[in-house]
Amino acid sequence: MPELFVELFSEDIPARMQVRAAEDLKRLVTEKLSAGGLTFGRAEGLSTPRRLALVVDDLPQTQPDVQEERRGPRVGSPEAAVQGFLKGAGLSGLDQCEQRDTGKGVFWFAVIKKPGRATAEMLPGLIESAIRELPWPKSMRWADTTFRWVRPLHAIIAIFDHKVLEGGLTVATREGAPRPDHNVCMAGEISATRMAFGNRTRGHRFLAPDWVTVDCYSAYREALCKAYVLLDREERKANIRAEATSFAASEGLILEPDDELLDEVAGLVEWPVVLLGTIDPQFMDVPAEVLITSMRTHQKYFATRTPEGKLGPRFVVVANMMTEDGGAAVVAGNERVLRARLSDARFFWDQDRKVRLDSRLNALKSITFHAKLGTVFEKAERVQALAAVLAGNIGGAEPAAARRAAQLAKADLTTGMVGEFPELQGVMGRYYALHDDEPGVVADAIAAHYKPLGPTDSCPTAPVSVAVAMADKLDSIVGFFAIDQKPTGSKDPYALRRAALGIIRLVLENGLRLHLLDLFRCAHGLFQVPGLANIDTVARQLLEFFADRLKVVLRDRGVRHDLIDAVFALGTEDDLVRLLARVDALGKFLASDDGANLVTAYRRAANIARIEEKKDGRSYDGEPDPALFGVEEEVLLGTALEAARAALGRRLAAEDFAGAMSELALLRAVVDAFFEKVTVNADNKALRENRLRLLTRIRTTMNQLADFSRIEG
Repeated sequence: MPELFVELFSEDIPARMQVRAAEDLKRLVTEKLSAGGLTFGRAEGLSTPRRLALVVDDLPQTQPDVQEERRGPRVGSPEAAVQGFLKGAGLSGLDQCEQRDTGKGVFWFAVIKKPGRATAEMLPGLIESAIRELPWPKSMRWADTTFRWVRPLHAIIAIFDHKVLEGGLTVATREGAPRPDHNVCMAGEISATRMAFGNRTRGHRFLAPDWVTVDCYSAYREALCKAYVLLDREERKANIRAEATSFAASEGLILEPDDELLDEVAGLVEWPVVLLGTIDPQFMDVPAEVLITSMRTHQKYFATRTPEGKLGPRFVVVANMMTEDGGAAVVAGNERVLRARLSDARFFWDQDRKVRLDSRLNALKSITFHAKLGTVFEKAERVQALAAVLAGNIGGAEPAAARRAAQLAKADLTTGMVGEFPELQGVMGRYYALHDDEPGVVADAIAAHYKPLGPTDSCPTAPVSVAVAMADKLDSIVGFFAIDQKPTGSKDPYALRRAALGIIRLVLENGLRLHLLDLFRCAHGLFQVPGLANIDTVARQLLEFFADRLKVVLRDRGVRHDLIDAVFALGTEDDLVRLLARVDALGKFLASDDGANLVTAYRRAANIARIEEKKDGRSYDGEPDPALFGVEEEVLLGTALEAARAALGRRLAAEDFAGAMSELALLRAVVDAFFEKVTVNADNKALRENRLRLLTRIRTTMNQLADFSRIEG
């Protein structure tokens, strides 16, 4: 079946936008194909720095025929109504309609058959719309047009069934700008230019710049390969990885893994040529993180390691050009640029070590953390106090060491190295602290105080590092919630979601027994700034916020979000380790027949009690009176509930949540028997009230473990 092939050829597209743009192009076109009733097979979007491409297989030659029915006026309606219906349906007479009895009368119906359009007629408008709708993060206008795209667009290939589609992209010329066919401005005029669909593209910018003509995707891919363009991004990445690994191994080195950089570099080259350069020996005593960051951030070089794990003296550069000298001039040029970069880094490294970290603290007073939350110096003082409190609750953490690490954690913000490489904040603080003869645990905590930065980042495990990292995040998240700077929708300018996820990981991965509400209050009390929200309000909002973040953390473990809601809804469970144990026991309980049936009975009891409380305008939370139990099932239920309440208290105090669920399971038989034999809404007013209190007691007893009303299904 016919194939649709599209290529958008432009100036270089930013590497970070290419993959998303190719997927967006595929999505937009395939959605429009489906909306037009066109089926298709494989659809694949591809990208290089200078092009987006799309191939869609197995399209039909025409749209399917469609049949549309329109109901008209009732048979016998006035002539004007009938003629209006016929005109709207495009019919000439009632002989083209049929009568149908709808059950509400006999009406005229028009059955309109529309033959499907040729696919080749539909595609041009569809492709043009998709081009215009591509959602670029940033776009530009160029030349004399009003059209916005990521970079100047030079040519569009649009081929269906080996034939160029009729059509193109029409764009307006800006008012007062030179028209395409004139050298002077025609003020007040708006003209239009048209980029017609074609079948030509260009190969590599330098190695094969001439136009290439194609008539299908396979010919296009083959032609590009001959013109020094690897179309498949994954193929470019695989080639870079394989050659870089081989080159490094030839020098007895190991390529430093860096998938993010590999993905970016694959978006910078169409014909990757891997080369190996040398780092000047005079820079090898600068911290490895500095060298790697400089090479990676500024030059897009890959680092190497020795078999012992030290930074290797060679780097990998990926060129977009083959040269007659085998890349010697390219390597020399890159080595020269790298020497200049590393000379700056070496200068900062030498200068920064002339000043002790603790002598830099006063300079933090001139750095604003947030206009409403004070300076970085004030933040450091709060984090010191909070870290000391946390250290007292973390086994093996020395409060004095935690306080010292928190005091120095932000000091490297004033160094030249961090000014040049902000991503090394904390890392450089560790080096400078060690140079100042600070204890190793203090230096390590400085380096780790931002961790974990994301789900793939390592989580600190050293007690002092954990205390400082958690204190820094708690101070930020409590402070911003207290000034009502909470995340909204997709916006989170202060990375509070990441901070909460970091705290959750620190707690769970280190098995810390901490009460979040106490920590929120402690952190809130350290702020000496006006206008903060009430601590009770902040604590409640934060607990809800952490519940949502915990769902994200546990989603991959298969933990149901409603179970987390059910436990958090108690309002008192803020020990995450204990909360997870409770959630785990609850999940196992609900998976059993006793658990599932008891929850059904719970809902029945809670619903009856809620309805009657609403109707009577009162609560039935009081103690049921055993003297009013009229039948054996009431007696058995009342006795079982009293026993369960006492047993649950003991089990919960011992954090035996599995045992507590077992106690609940014992209630199933007596609850079932009660609903089978007892009429709650008895005619006797006192008996009815007592039975409603008994139902309420079912609810309150079970809610000692979790709010079962939050459980779904």
